[in-house]
Amino acid sequence: MRNFRAMGVCLAGFMVLVALFAPLLAPYGPTELHLYHVLEGPNAHFWLGTDGLGRDVLSRLLYGARTSLSVGVVAVGLATGLGVLVGVVSAMGGRVVDAALMRFTDVMLCFPTIFLILAVIAFLSPSLMNVMIVIGATGWMGTARLVRAEVLSLRGRNFVEAARLGGVRPVRLAWRHILPNALPPILTSMSLGLAAAILTEAGLSYLGLACSRRCRAGAPC
Repeated sequence: MRNFRAMGVCLAGFMVLVALFAPLLAPYGPTELHLYHVLEGPNAHFWLGTDGLGRDVLSRLLYGARTSLSVGVVAVGLATGLGVLVGVVSAMGGRVVDAALMRFTDVMLCFPTIFLILAVIAFLSPSLMNVMIVIGATGWMGTARLVRAEVLSLRGRNFVEAARLGGVRPVRLAWRHILPNALPPILTSMSLGLAAAILTEAGLSYLGLACSRRCRAGAPC
């Protein structure tokens, strides 16, 4: 099991390094045209071949990794922030607040995420930033329910009761004593949400709903 974990960490780290150092690793620019080498197969000059416009596929993959990584990080960061906020407030806010927030979460969960995203994107101009915000704003529900359950479990622990009896305020209690112990499931949820956000952005790009003018001009998006 440890070997598989190490392999996963190494693979993820490799992908991050490739995305960060894409300008140094890419043999050509992502929009550089080679009109005499259209649709070529892999060879010594173009390791993964070229596309229909003569652009190097390897270079576009390397630069595209940067876009995918940025979309995943921003979208998951926004979704996690909203989910943690809703989950903590729901668990610590009392029965009425808990019921109201969880029923709202249930309503949001009733809508298929991709259709909800398409509905919001229809009212916004297609751009990568809008896609990041929409994916993050529509992906917080699972994290909220996870955080709520974890906070409710931790709220009755002895160290939390001791802090409460010591006069610690609810906000400080949640921030200093409960949330640090709820990090493992939150980090697991973030890792799963990262892949889902990248796949969602790829689907929207395929439909032409995640491309700005820069992307339509030929840059990888």
